[in-house]
Amino acid sequence: MFFPEGYKPLLSQHETEKAIKDAKDTFERSLSGALRLSRVTSPIFVPSGSGINDDLNGVENPVRFSVKNLGGENMEIIQSLAKWKRMALADYGIKPGRGIYTDMNALRPDDDIDAIHSIYVDQWDWEKVMEDSDRNLDYLKSTVRDIYSAIKRTAFLLEEDYPVLHDTLPESITFIHSEDAAAEYPDLTPQERERELARRYGAIFLIGIGYGNPPHSGRAPDYDDWSTSSDGLHHGLNGDIIVWDTVRSDSLELSSMGIRVNKESLLRQLEIRGCMDRKDLYWHRRLLDGEYPQTIGGGIGQSRLCMFLLHKAHVGEVQASVWQNEAREEARRAGFSLL
Repeated sequence: MFFPEGYKPLLSQHETEKAIKDAKDTFERSLSGALRLSRVTSPIFVPSGSGINDDLNGVENPVRFSVKNLGGENMEIIQSLAKWKRMALADYGIKPGRGIYTDMNALRPDDDIDAIHSIYVDQWDWEKVMEDSDRNLDYLKSTVRDIYSAIKRTAFLLEEDYPVLHDTLPESITFIHSEDAAAEYPDLTPQERERELARRYGAIFLIGIGYGNPPHSGRAPDYDDWSTSSDGLHHGLNGDIIVWDTVRSDSLELSSMGIRVNKESLLRQLEIRGCMDRKDLYWHRRLLDGEYPQTIGGGIGQSRLCMFLLHKAHVGEVQASVWQNEAREEARRAGFSLL
């Protein structure tokens, strides 16, 4: 089944469309104010072979096409803007303590399609310049708390306008290292550990995504720094914001973020993943030459956040994409439709 037994949306289709805009507008303003981010325009495609596109876990294939008027030069649809944002901060001359955010619209045709996954990805991609001295867990946690406060504020204001949308989030977010989670639940898979911890705490930030053998889950080697830590006990200056979804009775990842690699951690992580050849790509050469500032950044799923805050059981209730015929039929029988 694609929907929990007996599930009925709390909002009508008309109310849902209005609430989607209200949620996005409110959160966007809250995020911008909390992190001091200015909105910028971003690309939906970048040149192939430049190293600018995010290769996610390293196995996903971006959508590619050639441009006739550029002599057939190959382009690829972005999968995320993790690397582009840092390049933009350098090119725009943004100073420490400030940053940028953008509406990112991507295609990931290799992704599975289910209640929380779509081949169309929409998120707020953000990036902020930081001081080298802030390259530590305390700064990471402080930024996570600011983002969580923006989510809580949005949930409160939505409940004011739509009383059926009760805020189910705890007052604060709990920080957990993936290494500690693995030690506590050695017999569970990473997804099962996330589910158990999210159920227990309501909202968690799982630190150290990408580190370990095997890692908790995949992370590319050239944006988040997942191999170092300032405390000497754990690894990772990155992580995921994960909440407990009371509608689906399951965990839901809302954001992936972290302090970005510097020259040393980039080379270390490229070696760990066996892809040292990337250091010769355009984006990577600029970082190794010291052209990029030290940054922190991430992506926050727009449809995921709306789905959660509007108490929806399927991302197709808040996002227009392609869905299985079985999912559409199941929704129709329950009296609503997928976009």
